[in-house]
Amino acid sequence: MAHRNTIFNQILQFVSRHDFKQIEKDGYKPKRKYRSLDRWGQFCTMLFAQLTGQRSLRDISSQMAFNSKKLYHIGLRPVRRSTLSDANRCRDAGFFEELFNRQYKRCAAVVPRHRFRFKNKLYSFDSSTIDLCLKLFPWASFRKTKAGIKLHTLVDHDGYIPCFVNITEAKVHDIQAAVALLTLPANSIVAMDRGYVDFGLFNQLTRRQVYFVTRMKKRIKHTIIERRPVLKSKGITSDQTIRFTSQKGLKLCPIKIRKIGYRDPNSGKHYVFITNNFTLSAISIAGIYKDRWQVELFFKWIKQNLKIKSFLGTSKNAVMTQVWIALIAMLLIAFIKFTSRFRQSLKDILRLLRLNLFDTRSISNIFDDPSPPYKLQDRRQLSLFISNF
Repeated sequence: MAHRNTIFNQILQFVSRHDFKQIEKDGYKPKRKYRSLDRWGQFCTMLFAQLTGQRSLRDISSQMAFNSKKLYHIGLRPVRRSTLSDANRCRDAGFFEELFNRQYKRCAAVVPRHRFRFKNKLYSFDSSTIDLCLKLFPWASFRKTKAGIKLHTLVDHDGYIPCFVNITEAKVHDIQAAVALLTLPANSIVAMDRGYVDFGLFNQLTRRQVYFVTRMKKRIKHTIIERRPVLKSKGITSDQTIRFTSQKGLKLCPIKIRKIGYRDPNSGKHYVFITNNFTLSAISIAGIYKDRWQVELFFKWIKQNLKIKSFLGTSKNAVMTQVWIALIAMLLIAFIKFTSRFRQSLKDILRLLRLNLFDTRSISNIFDDPSPPYKLQDRRQLSLFISNF
């Protein structure tokens, strides 16, 4: 009997089964053989839940059973909700973290470069908190009446995809997670907000030849060492070399810092940026920090389009598993966009994939000629129905 791959099957082909088996072999090999749901089946089921927006284990189980004939050729079978719940609770979520890292490397090979002229790698680093119920998630408590987890994320401006994510309890301070920046390659540039202003961090980044761009906090004492000419026509109000000092004039930061004043021509607001890069132009430094807003858009996108605000399990491992697979889903959508050169946004691509997940046609066809979810006759009946009111 002739068989044509479904859209869901084609998406799964973008995940290397070799990498999947290698990760399992290296450190996540089960002590005994899985009975009904192996790790690949767990990943496919949770990825299906992310792409279709399922809200509960019962919904996942019923949808898998309903589409069992279309899942047969992928090697999947309907799964019981108790089996999936046990797998998310007991199987180490670190496996999917490693799979995310490998999927990023595949995606990074096809993404376009950032929009700036310089060749340095450009990143943005920030964190976002996901609120949880304290009674259901006591392991994530960070206040008397609240619980939550925090996503410390490094976004690569080549394609604006996440290249590093550290998931911690919400009580972990941002500076503690910023040690991940020390592993960036030399000559990289990372943009951060004022929450990461830390003199010790600045010193360590400079030693490793990693450039930072952030905003200056108010009331920080400093002395001006050098002033450079500025182009006021481009909004640059000042370009200085400074050194941070205490009230008594003592050195707080052993390195020299570049301070740049910039007035936005559209809003009229004045910003003060600090960096350890003395090579790029002042307007480029201002543009780098402005482009840092992409990390905020990333957090907004995953919270609005993926299931990371409501969880299918209450254990820490189940929460981590769901978040990591959601991030992998985002990378898969980005991989489809960049390899196929679709003009649609990631949101539109996800919407079309969700509507056509079990269609037996090529992925490119649903973007070239996206057919409506209902026929013209149904549309006329709908208009006639509305006109009666």
